[in-house]
Amino acid sequence: MNVPVTRQAPQVVAAADGIRPQLAELIALRGSANGGRKARRGHYAVSGRAASMLRGRGMEYAESREYVAGDDARHIDWKLTARTDATHTKTFQTERERVTLLIADTAPALYFGTRVRFKSVQAARAGAVAAWSALRDGDRIAALRGSAQQALVPPAGGTRGVLRSLDALVRWYGERPADDGGLQLALEQAARVLHPGARAVVLADPVSAQAVAAATWSSLAMHVEVELVLLLDPLEISPPRCVLPLQTRAGRLQLDLTASNVREAWHEALVGPVEALCRQLPGRRIRVSTLVTDDASDAWLGATPNRSVG
Repeated sequence: MNVPVTRQAPQVVAAADGIRPQLAELIALRGSANGGRKARRGHYAVSGRAASMLRGRGMEYAESREYVAGDDARHIDWKLTARTDATHTKTFQTERERVTLLIADTAPALYFGTRVRFKSVQAARAGAVAAWSALRDGDRIAALRGSAQQALVPPAGGTRGVLRSLDALVRWYGERPADDGGLQLALEQAARVLHPGARAVVLADPVSAQAVAAATWSSLAMHVEVELVLLLDPLEISPPRCVLPLQTRAGRLQLDLTASNVREAWHEALVGPVEALCRQLPGRRIRVSTLVTDDASDAWLGATPNRSVG
């Protein structure tokens, strides 16, 4: 007797089109996070959590301060006490899970691309690499964009934390949000929610990043590790020497890219912000990397920062 066999239809995963990021492609980038940089090491070359900026009872000496009522007498710093005639106690570095926050710029300029994928898709992919890398390091992962209506994707550990942030990146970069509040707002929100010792990975268009107030960058980087990934398209870096037809709000125009003055203006508008950020932000303790749409999406991870463009 032949018994009919019911077969499950194979699951169809949408192919990445380079225009909208797919959750499946971001999940598939998990392996890319293993090759960019080494996992953080503990005192005995064992992978572990990040050292916190908090001071408490841990294993590593941090500093000595004056004794106050309630301090553990076992931690009195007798040498310093003898030198100063004031009782001092030792404090120690404690450890806790670090938070890695993905800060997504959703400016209109990102929803564009001429080679391989849109800048917005590359931003989502770079964010995925950052999230998987943070998971490897034992961090909790969170995400936000500049919005007065949409709340932060709260920090969470493990694969669950990564997937929640990846889902947000797919939504934000799949279609331009109508309520984009700008990168300035996103960084101000980040400064309010991040604790000292956290890490912020900023995915941004260069023009958006340049428009951020210098004081905002400095304030955020004072207590938080900041990494800025600038998204670029090959056309922006190296335009062809031709007459380029463009459609603008004012109508159709012809841009003569064979003329030296036009090419200079193009460079100033599109490459100039990248060069300025690479000069200025490292002095504020911010690591700046560039990522072109036809680059491997993990090319920024562990690469030499502040590389030149053009």
